[in-house]
Amino acid sequence: MGAQQGRAKAAAIIENRTFDEINLGDSASLTRSLTQDDIGLFAAVSGDVNPAHMDEAFARDGVFHGVIGHGLWTGALISTVLGTELPGPGTIYLGQDLRFRKPVRIGDSLTVTVTAKEKRPEKHVVVFDCLCRNQNGEDVLTGIATVIAPSEKISRRRIDAPEVRLNRHDRYQRLIERCADLSPLTTAVVHPCDAAALGAAVEAATAGFITPVLVGPPAKIEKAAAELQADISAFRIVEAPHSHAAAAAAVAMARAGEVQALMKGSLHTDELMHEVMDRERGLRTARRISHAFVMDVPNYDQPLIITDAAVNIYPSLDDKRDICQNAIDLAQALDIAEPRVAILSAVETVSPKIASTLEAAALCKMADRGQITGALLDGPLAFDNAVSVEAAQTKGIVSPVAGRANILLVPDLEAGNMLAKQLVFLGGADAAGIVLGARIPIILTSRADGLRARLGSCAVAALLAEAQLHPAEAAVAAQ
Repeated sequence: MGAQQGRAKAAAIIENRTFDEINLGDSASLTRSLTQDDIGLFAAVSGDVNPAHMDEAFARDGVFHGVIGHGLWTGALISTVLGTELPGPGTIYLGQDLRFRKPVRIGDSLTVTVTAKEKRPEKHVVVFDCLCRNQNGEDVLTGIATVIAPSEKISRRRIDAPEVRLNRHDRYQRLIERCADLSPLTTAVVHPCDAAALGAAVEAATAGFITPVLVGPPAKIEKAAAELQADISAFRIVEAPHSHAAAAAAVAMARAGEVQALMKGSLHTDELMHEVMDRERGLRTARRISHAFVMDVPNYDQPLIITDAAVNIYPSLDDKRDICQNAIDLAQALDIAEPRVAILSAVETVSPKIASTLEAAALCKMADRGQITGALLDGPLAFDNAVSVEAAQTKGIVSPVAGRANILLVPDLEAGNMLAKQLVFLGGADAAGIVLGARIPIILTSRADGLRARLGSCAVAALLAEAQLHPAEAAVAAQ
């Protein structure tokens, strides 16, 4: 058997050292490097979200930067050596007395060594000296660990550790950070008459994104505040007897310039949008009003916008041109200088039998003729070809968009709604909802949204409003 085959066989077997086989001075070591994912996994398992471990803001004070101050990770490495190497399988951990000498930072390479220092035959107890050193040779942990060593020999196939993926939502965090220097948007919150709707407004106000103006029946709003145990005394309340009246009043305030954004409360989206889209009293512009989900998909390495998933049920070709341009303008407001638009269908070839493929081809030609600007378009593309480079290559698709799309333009509302919700509930994504093409941004939140998604929606609205107010500056920022 060759040396490489021998090493592979050895690596596949895990074997212990019984109490009788252990001699004083015997040792075993393990070397690992600390990553951001290690910190995240410890937080997920232990519930320890101490900012000293998790929050890079502490680095600004010159104190910590991704530090596990109490040595959770190093302590776990000791347990790993004792349980898998010396003594190995069958070891019973009795206790430890560890002293943490230095903090451990992301990127540190740590070598943990355990050395047998005492044996107690009556109960097969072994005491080990424990030492952990970083890549600079500095002691970061010292101490002792006490175990009961196995009495029977165990040798069996090593079981691979399960693969664990952390759902990161860094993009929303970056959007939120970009809003730090922006003034809060004066926002009409339409009919916030339950705890979920009012809570979203309170959270956004606390984060500094909006200054809420609560539009609806005061008694119901105050009841929701009591249920939420929230102090809303600083918020202006505009009385409206019911949800339809609240939508009409909020739109009128927007037309008069009293508010800079609208936020959906506890009323149906159709009820709010009916007032927004009224041709005489609404907030229409020359552009078709549309909806977009700004998605934070943990396992996709591109920013992603899905449109339209809430307003236009069966959009025409002209509608899709506006829907596409709205999404491009939004992407640029979010600092995507030249977004890549994938026009989705069930297939990636043009077929007279599938209308969405014909419209996709027409939209691409409209972009060639300058009727759609500011982005790269390709379509028709099936979903896999739009988001997977490998899938696109397998199909022989050569395109600057395929596999790397920032915007997914769906055939109709049903497709968009199902796609977005699948990414949320099966893919661990967050979805920030925003209405585009109106005079002001309209924030659409759902009862099912978590805090991160609600704040993400408000951050998107703030950045969009800033881009609409200062289009030249926004264009420069996007470049």
